[in-house]
Amino acid sequence: MSKIGIVGIRGMVGGTLIERMIKEKDFEESHQYSFFSSSAKNQPGPKINHKQYTFLDAYDLDLMHEMNIILTTQGSDYTKDVYASLRKKGWTGYWIDAASYLRMEKDVIIGLDPINDHVIKEGLARGIKTFVGGNCTVSLLLMGIGNLIKNDWIEWISTMTYQAISGAGAKQIGDLLKQVRAFDIDEQKHPLKLEKEFRQLIKQKTFPLGEIGHPLAFNLLPWIDAKMEDGRTKEEWKGQVELNKIMGLKKILPVDGICVRVPTFRSHAQAVTIKLKKNITIKTIEKEIAGSNSWVKLIPNDVEESKRYLTPLAVSGTLDIAVGRIKQMSMGKDYI
Repeated sequence: MSKIGIVGIRGMVGGTLIERMIKEKDFEESHQYSFFSSSAKNQPGPKINHKQYTFLDAYDLDLMHEMNIILTTQGSDYTKDVYASLRKKGWTGYWIDAASYLRMEKDVIIGLDPINDHVIKEGLARGIKTFVGGNCTVSLLLMGIGNLIKNDWIEWISTMTYQAISGAGAKQIGDLLKQVRAFDIDEQKHPLKLEKEFRQLIKQKTFPLGEIGHPLAFNLLPWIDAKMEDGRTKEEWKGQVELNKIMGLKKILPVDGICVRVPTFRSHAQAVTIKLKKNITIKTIEKEIAGSNSWVKLIPNDVEESKRYLTPLAVSGTLDIAVGRIKQMSMGKDYI
């Protein structure tokens, strides 16, 4: 029986994780679970299988040291504060983390087991004890086209992301809702007048920007995360470095693009251009994508199918990875 500590279940990622664990009946296995919080210690925690848990102090290293496995969705700041100190105390357990802070460390594996289970197994055999989740859009990209990379068919990838506000955290979902509600839509007014009124509204000091910092309602923001020296954002930088680390590639596969925040609540999307190393038929590409894993849903390149099933709303709340609009490009048969 393992002692498993779970940190940070009150946010979106943690809440979703617990929902999945309950659905998968993970808590029915013979393990001892403890729930930790950075701000709600000694307060009532979740009630699971008729058992009421109490939140323990997530900064109590002695308590954390008792765990065989720690699973955290608390974020990078928490990991930065606790991880190294816990290891220095001699803790040798498994640290499983959703945050980005440790991703590029040498003795850390970015786990995406439907795609890189071979990397995970090799790491376990070498005694690796720290596993982290990857960037959201990188993980989704690999879930969709991972087989094409495994087959060594790709020369480079350009991906333009359309990222939902959920990627910025639960607080900013509320901020987006406040921005939408700030605009009182009068359907009797002419559309041009409504558009003008909205432009005037967002210029007012009272417009609720919140943590988003800029108007996102009926808008988009072509910048996510910090600026890198080469002009990319950190979010765009992650595309190449994380993809190559997840896949365990010895030769760098170039990945670049633009990351854009859009006013959708959940489910990121991306438009991907791929330069193939050789001409491969669309039928063959579709077969490889469809057979990549059980979560991929191949959407035919059809107007109605695309509008119905290849959208953030269509996949939100599911585990589906919808992949569609697959076509050869006019610039050459080795571009899709």
